[in-house]
This record gives sequence, structure tokens and C-alpha cells, in this order.
Amino acid sequence: MNDNQIEVPPSFIALYCDARGRLSASAGWVRARYELCEDSAAALVEPALALAHAQAPDDGAILRSMHAGLVSAESGLTPSEARWVVMRLAELLDWPAPAVDDAV
Repeated sequence: MNDNQIEVPPSFIALYCDARGRLSASAGWVRARYELCEDSAAALVEPALALAHAQAPDDGAILRSMHAGLVSAESGLTPSEARWVVMRLAELLDWPAPAVDDAV
């Protein structure tokens, strides 16, 4: 999946692989979805930090709250993409990954 400059990480590719490890969508589709999810995670860094400084809840509560919004149908993300965005956000913030499920 490296026919352009964007390197899609294995953690994201796994969202679109079947049980045998084959992509269940086109490489272009996966790359586009990855870009959307990566951009979403990056865009949530500042709001998450603002919540951490203004309300001082624990990091996990902020991430779980953001996951609740992302997993809703209105977000345009699949449940597995929403989970990936939150895990990536935790990584960007250097916060522990929260326990979240993919339920809508």
C-alpha cells in the first residue's frame, strides 16, 4: 500500500483485512479513510488538551467521551475507525489508551 507518499500503518490496515489478512476494500479507499482518521485524531489534540486543563478530568474520561461522539452515526466513521482515532489520539497526547468498545 505504498504507491504514494502516505504510509498507512498496519494498525489501520488491519481494520480493513479479512480473517486471511487480505484487504476487504481497495488500497485507495483504505488510504483515504486513513487520511480522514489521522486528520481527525490530529484535530482532536487541542480540544482534548483544553478539556484536560479546564475541567481536569482524568485522561481516560476525556478519551472515552470523545469516543462516544466519534462512534455515533453522525461522525461518518465506522465503529472500528472511531476506536482507532481515539487510540491514535491517546498516542499523540502520550496518554494511556482507554478501554473503549465499538458499540454504537
